[in-house]
Amino acid sequence: MRRVTSAAVIGAALLIAGCSSSSSSSTSSGSTSTSTSGAAASAPVTVRLGFLSNITHASALVALKEGFFTKDLGSAGTLKATAFSSGTEETTAILAGQLDVASVGPNPAITAWQKAGNIAIISGAATGGASIVVKKGITSAAQLKGKSLATPSLGNTQDVALRYWLKQNGVTTTITGGGDAFIKPTKPNSAAVLQFKSGQIAGGSEPAPYDIQMVADGGTVLLSEPGVTTLIMVTKSFLSAHPAVVSDLLKAQVQANDFIKSNPTQAQSDANAELASYTGKPLKASLIAASFKEITFTNDPDASSLKTDASQAVSLGLLKAVNLDGIFDLDPLNKVLAAAGESQVSS
Repeated sequence: MRRVTSAAVIGAALLIAGCSSSSSSSTSSGSTSTSTSGAAASAPVTVRLGFLSNITHASALVALKEGFFTKDLGSAGTLKATAFSSGTEETTAILAGQLDVASVGPNPAITAWQKAGNIAIISGAATGGASIVVKKGITSAAQLKGKSLATPSLGNTQDVALRYWLKQNGVTTTITGGGDAFIKPTKPNSAAVLQFKSGQIAGGSEPAPYDIQMVADGGTVLLSEPGVTTLIMVTKSFLSAHPAVVSDLLKAQVQANDFIKSNPTQAQSDANAELASYTGKPLKASLIAASFKEITFTNDPDASSLKTDASQAVSLGLLKAVNLDGIFDLDPLNKVLAAAGESQVSS
């Protein structure tokens, strides 16, 4: 079944991490070397990249920390990276013309596609890395009737996953927080962790590292949500105007996932350090390591699970029927993969 897809010391660190929002950003300058893509022939551009302050977005964090974006862009441009606390906020930013490229969850990407059509998914980034966690003693959906549960935001990947799983098990929810079980979109994610620890909620559907922290605080996993968690999307206008720059960004994405596989310990340290540069404080290494274990970092966008995400959101009334034909443009990625001697992907 597809998902039914941003210790007091740990709690404090997560509180600080969650308080980071779209106002947190950093800019890295391109070097004076010539980009291997030939993009330097054009005037330098500023690439506005968004991502979430979750470990499911470690590909972006590692690419930033290791300097892959700067190296591959070369003199073609500079990167302005902005951390968001939810995919809903990130989608709002890209639709408002404030971002060019985004590392984002599947459901926000689908929403952006339906609302504007001016986006294309150009790569996968991660699968897995999110769970439905509840208080110990709760072993079924039926036991959640009358209980409050948290998700990052209404209609985001974890929100759809939880609502759909409950529906499949005979437990109703409403977008206004009613029904058999009461879903509370809660920002930042760390606030859900604190509410869980204090007993204000019975559980929630959260991405790593927040699901890991809820388990550490006495929770138990009812469902490890499978399928795509993080994708790379770009506005079609930016892709059309700067194809070589997009190719450079994809090179950095592929390098980051390769680095995660070949140097997992360093990658975990990189992701933690880069995240701390936005949130103000690193998380415990054990929390990061546990988060990495439940995530598969892959460039494959897992197109079939994206379609499942869409159908689930439609069945819940969170999304109107949507035609996803044309949402993927994987040609630039496959060229990069071929040049790196790696397997190509399909939609």
